[in-house]
Amino acid sequence: MRTFIRDNSLTLAFGAAFLLALTGQAIVGHIEFNEQLAVDDLYPVSFGTYVTSSDFAVDVTENWQSEYLQFFLYIFGTVWLLQRGSPESKSMHQAGPESDEEQRIGAHARGDSPRWAAADGWRQLVFSRSLGITMGALFVLSWFAQSVAGVASYNEQQLRQLEAPISWGGYLVSADFWSRTLQNWQSEFLAVASMVILSVYLRQRGSPESKPVGASHRATGVEG
Repeated sequence: MRTFIRDNSLTLAFGAAFLLALTGQAIVGHIEFNEQLAVDDLYPVSFGTYVTSSDFAVDVTENWQSEYLQFFLYIFGTVWLLQRGSPESKSMHQAGPESDEEQRIGAHARGDSPRWAAADGWRQLVFSRSLGITMGALFVLSWFAQSVAGVASYNEQQLRQLEAPISWGGYLVSADFWSRTLQNWQSEFLAVASMVILSVYLRQRGSPESKPVGASHRATGVEG
């Protein structure tokens, strides 16, 4: 068990942090939601009712979709886009998908390589892009979930104000949907750009996200 925890400590730590943060969001979100109901002279709802409501779902999924979008774009973008001096970038001469030998695929696969890395045809094609494809699919699914939960939440507010609800298609072009979406996207893009450029000049000893402390500012694709 101790070996399992050590070998998976990064995933376990962030998984636990996720659950704690999600629980905290649910608790304070429930309080805030009931405060708003009180302002509208409506009865408060239970915690269970709130965490299964569209209001909670849209708040959660709008953050999920922006995170998966960030990783999807970053994974595919770093195939071709470079930043001299950043450990987040490949070396200047490595732009592109790289050769089969560099990627250890096909005839260049090793004994411990995944089976689909050594395969030919569509299996190698899919496996060699499986991380980006999965992140892209998770982004699309979470964005779709946000739109479904969002229109339900929006229409509940419309009904409370004795106004007509709108269709899902109408919600997709509404200011509410795009305000929720873009306020998350801009923060993700800023965070990625900041990490890329700051890692050129700043260091974190022992972190693979940083260059070695003594590495040149111009050293690119070097991790500590």
